[in-house]
Amino acid sequence: MSAITVSALIKETTVRNIQLFSTDTDDGVISVVAKTGPREHRTVQQIRVGNAPRGGVKFTSTGRGFVCNTSQNTLSEIDAVSLREVRRIEVGHGPRGLGVLPDEKYAVVSNSGSDTVSIVDLQANVEVRQIRVGRDPRHMVLTKDGRWAYVCIWGDAYVSKIDLSGLVDGDVDSVREVTRIPVDDQAHPYSLNIDPSGRRAFVANTQATFTTVIDLDTDTTRRVELGHIGGRGVAFSPDGRYALITVESVNRVYVVDVESLEVTRDIPVGPGPRGLVVDAEDSTAYITNFARPTFVASAPSMPGFASNSLTMVDLKSAPLDRQEGEFDYEEIPVGYGPCSVVMFDLDTIPEDERLGRLDEAESRR
Repeated sequence: MSAITVSALIKETTVRNIQLFSTDTDDGVISVVAKTGPREHRTVQQIRVGNAPRGGVKFTSTGRGFVCNTSQNTLSEIDAVSLREVRRIEVGHGPRGLGVLPDEKYAVVSNSGSDTVSIVDLQANVEVRQIRVGRDPRHMVLTKDGRWAYVCIWGDAYVSKIDLSGLVDGDVDSVREVTRIPVDDQAHPYSLNIDPSGRRAFVANTQATFTTVIDLDTDTTRRVELGHIGGRGVAFSPDGRYALITVESVNRVYVVDVESLEVTRDIPVGPGPRGLVVDAEDSTAYITNFARPTFVASAPSMPGFASNSLTMVDLKSAPLDRQEGEFDYEEIPVGYGPCSVVMFDLDTIPEDERLGRLDEAESRR
């Protein structure tokens, strides 16, 4: 047997320790799905958090996870190991999106009801400042170095560029909005993500038929026409060549070449797709099906999946560069109103530490 074949066999049979965390808005829970290998999924827990959680859980390297409770004006901290809520931290009104800085000392939170962005000290577990932005800020992305946050300002049709560089030295007062990157007046930018090269941000607009692409060196923009309103989430293929954009109104993920900025194909998924995450290890994408059953519209090419589930798409099963072939799918039930999904690899935490945290959680019951 060749070395390549042996390597592939070992990789194929290795048991993984991945958890998918689905933010289920209507249930007020985070559904946790264990993934041990390809098509090996098992729901292991539903973590009760605050009212109307929104956005993906953002984790530190040690497994501290934070999610916004939009109707309760708090963040819930959850533990990726014990799968329980640890505490709640008060922030502004209507928190929607958040990011954790690379040094894991601070989080930034967009407050859609306060028109502010909160700075949260993750060592003291308290909000330390709010800065004013435009009307109804939604989801955000941070640069890898943690120097900048880009926040979708849904109500004022721009993306806010916020300087976070002072937080490296704990200078909370230095955080400020430095640039407003305009999007079309009626576009309503909802969420965005930065491509793996770090050069561009792709913006999902809920009320425009196009996605906005921001050149992060110049803060200039271009449009990529998708043909339908309802953009919700952005992720990237494992090789970084394609942006994957959920479009809720037509139950599809649109694939955009990040260099040519051309749409290469679409992928039918379940009803009301919003958040998505890509597992680069096995080239699978997980998409939340948010649509409430009363409003689900059917289409002949749409997979027969129910609301309140994740659609798993095997990105290797059909080409991404052209509209050809059909993808392999799997349906994974979760809670009501799943709006976002993220991944966390438990094996990044040493086993002895995981066992200690489980023992501690058990002793508190």
